[in-house]
Amino acid sequence: MTRPSVVCLVSIAGLMLVTSTPAFAQVDPHAGHQQEKPAPAAPAKPTSEETHDHAKTDGQQDLPPFIPRLTDDDRKAAFPDVEGHSMHGNAVNYFVLFDQLEWQAGDGAHGANLDSRGWIGRDRDRLGFRAEGDAEGGRVGEAQAHVLYGHQFSRWWDVVAGIRQDFRPGPAQTWAAFGVQGLAPYWFEVEATAYVGASGRTHARLEVEYELLLTNRLILQPLIEAEVFGKSDPERGIGAGVSTTDAGFRLRYEVRREFAPYVGVTWNRKWGETGDLAEAAGEQAGRARFVTGLRLWF
Repeated sequence: MTRPSVVCLVSIAGLMLVTSTPAFAQVDPHAGHQQEKPAPAAPAKPTSEETHDHAKTDGQQDLPPFIPRLTDDDRKAAFPDVEGHSMHGNAVNYFVLFDQLEWQAGDGAHGANLDSRGWIGRDRDRLGFRAEGDAEGGRVGEAQAHVLYGHQFSRWWDVVAGIRQDFRPGPAQTWAAFGVQGLAPYWFEVEATAYVGASGRTHARLEVEYELLLTNRLILQPLIEAEVFGKSDPERGIGAGVSTTDAGFRLRYEVRREFAPYVGVTWNRKWGETGDLAEAAGEQAGRARFVTGLRLWF
């Protein structure tokens, strides 16, 4: 066999030996070495922008350094769980107001004036009273009292019905009374009452007042009242039609909410036949007065 043939056979035998070796017999270059897990990276320190964004999510952005940060305890204290209450409970309450307890002076005369009211009952149904009177020179001029049942028919308004008893002037007389009272738009307090008496006599009264807060304790209270009668009653000095009007301003200072001294000015005017009857009796049809007094409630 020639030399080239021997070389060819040796090459073929080596190639067959290499290709016939099993895959698992191949040498692993990483044999004998355990693979190590990479060490966790240290958390990166937040940048000023990230800190600012986190503060924004808490609703505390751009706070000065001297203001402490809110905590969960702070939020719980600010928004506690409160128990609900019934809108119209069964508790019996009461209220008594001396709106005018005053001394009046003007035109060389002086006297006293009283205007009070109150109620007892529940939220929607109440039994109320009104009492009014004045005196001048030691003589009672007018005196009357109401007893009224009131029922709330809307959020700010009550319908009332009951009786009124007049004690002065003249002989006593009784009226059936019905009307409305409440808070009109723009916070005007309104009382509108109609009356029906003996012999078909009729009478209507409208009273409107407003409270203007000059400060939290200094309050100016304008008031106007008008009365209309359906029939003349000369015995009591009353003429048919618009009978009297009263207007006034009272400035009070609330030492406490339920105790307030005040000063003011009032104007009284008798109109038409009522004015003629007053002048015939030696009285003035219109006059102004200075008033001072106390407003109390409990």
